[in-house]
Order: sequence, then C-alpha cells, then structure tokens
Amino acid sequence: MGPVNMANGSEKVLVSGASGMLGSALRGGLAARKTPVLQLVRRTARVAGELQWDPGAAEPFGQAGRLEALEALEGLGAAIHLSGASVAGRRWTAAYKREMAASRVGSTGALARTLAGLRKPPKALLVASATGIYGDRGDELLDESSAPGRGFLAELCEAWEAAARPAAEAGIRVVHLRFGVVVGPGEGALGKMLPLFRLGLGGRLGSGRQWMSWISLTDAVRAVLFALENRELAGAVNLTAPNPVTNAEFTRALGRAVHRPAVMPAPALALRLALGQMADEALLASAKAVPARLTGAGFRFEHPEIAPALEAAVGPS
Repeated sequence: MGPVNMANGSEKVLVSGASGMLGSALRGGLAARKTPVLQLVRRTARVAGELQWDPGAAEPFGQAGRLEALEALEGLGAAIHLSGASVAGRRWTAAYKREMAASRVGSTGALARTLAGLRKPPKALLVASATGIYGDRGDELLDESSAPGRGFLAELCEAWEAAARPAAEAGIRVVHLRFGVVVGPGEGALGKMLPLFRLGLGGRLGSGRQWMSWISLTDAVRAVLFALENRELAGAVNLTAPNPVTNAEFTRALGRAVHRPAVMPAPALALRLALGQMADEALLASAKAVPARLTGAGFRFEHPEIAPALEAAVGPS
C-alpha cells in the first residue's frame, strides 16, 4: 500500500494536547500543508476549530453536547493524541502516578472508544507513547521489536498503548509514537535545562553513562506527519534520532551550544533523595533506542546528530 496524500487539506485532522511545545509545532506543520485541524481542549471551547471534552468523565463530551460533538468527529481523516501529564521534574507520589495514568491511559481509551463508535471513523489514530516503555536497558540496542522493560514507567507506557486497542479493533490504523527526549525551544526538557547551563551550572546526571534517545523538534513534527501519511506504518514507531547519545555526551554538547562549561554533575544519590523513583526511571535509566521503522520506511532526518540539533534549538547565545 502506498502513501495517503493529505497535503491538499481535504481531510480534517483531530489533535489533542495541541497547546504544548510539540502540539503547537505540529499545528504549525499541519497549517503549512493547509490541513484543517479540529483541536480537543479541556477548557471551554473559545474559537471555531475547538471541541471541549473531559476524558475522565463517563460521557467525555457531556450529555448536552454529545450528538453535536460526535457529528463534528464524523469523517475525520485522522486523529493525533498527544495528551499526557509530564513524567519529569517532580516526585512521583501515588496521587501523581494516578494523574499520569489518567492523562495517558484514561484519555487514550476514551478517545479510542469514541472514534471506534463513529459511523465514519478516521483512517488513522496516532497516539503519543515514549521510549520509557523499554525501561532501564543499559547498552542494549533497542528498536520497535524489543520487548517492554520493567518498572512503573514501562508498565504505564504498555497500558497507554493497550488503551488504543478499541480503535485498532474497529479497523483504524493505530500508530504508537514512542518519543525520545524532544529537543527544541520552548517549555520542554531542554527549556528546563537551559537556565542552569547558561549559568555554567549544568552537568551530567549521575554517572552520565546512561543512554538518551532524543529527537529534534523539527524532526519530531516531520516524523509525525510522515507517519500520518504512510499507511504502511502501524503499531510501534520509535521517534528518536538514529544516533542516541549518553547523558554525558548530551550535556557536553549542550554546554558547547551555550558556550559554557558543563562540569557540575548532579550525583545520583542527590537526584534520588530529591525526586525518588522518578530519578531512577526517567533521569538515570538507560534506553538506547533507534528508529528502525522510520528509517526503513524511507524517513530522512534533518538533525541526525545531537550537536547541530542543540545549536538549532538554543539559537544565538
């Protein structure tokens, strides 16, 4: 089967989680292709092209507006679901673990069931996932055929992907976008690191030997659009650059990009004391994931190496 051309903008695409760094950039990419977007929002819809929902409710679109909402979803070309509470930057309390699960597993299940029940369901559902599904795997080279790992984050990602099953069972092509660390300007992971690095206070996390799977924001958007258009892609797809780096290599490259030394390491013990389980599974875990399915389908990266990707993201110092 060949590619589906959506560049003419004739088919509307549903996007959730569109207000974040990745979602905003993706909306820009769709707009450049003149593809109309219907944006799912949790707040009150304010403008045309927005549809309010509450994925945690028994009726996500409310009883009063349910029929109108379902009518708006009929005949979509595709849906892209990017919602999810951040896994990094705060301690994983029991309450926050529930929030992470609800924002990923619960919302994906609600959307998948809704789309599966439409008279004219979309051709494709692309759902965010993460390389965290592989767990802490040391130096093992990981691709989409690799088994899931162990731990809360790996199990969360497994449940997240499983939640889209109703859509797949309804004949919708489901793609699990296993994102690595997205490197780009804005409020993502890099935005949290930059203030310290610009002060010369950045450095490796723990030993720095753990592998980081990463992708530039530019390539992340391009890869999502590539997966959107290629009917041959279904199931797990790693959205990572072809050249993963260790945390030490990443921090050195970031220091060079901002013209500051990166010699202030954060000891593993201090990270564990401050952040608990999150430190071990999100900051110190090693995942050397490569994009076998993307490259096999013919995708070409604009930023295959970390140094140019960081320089482009950081901009002039």
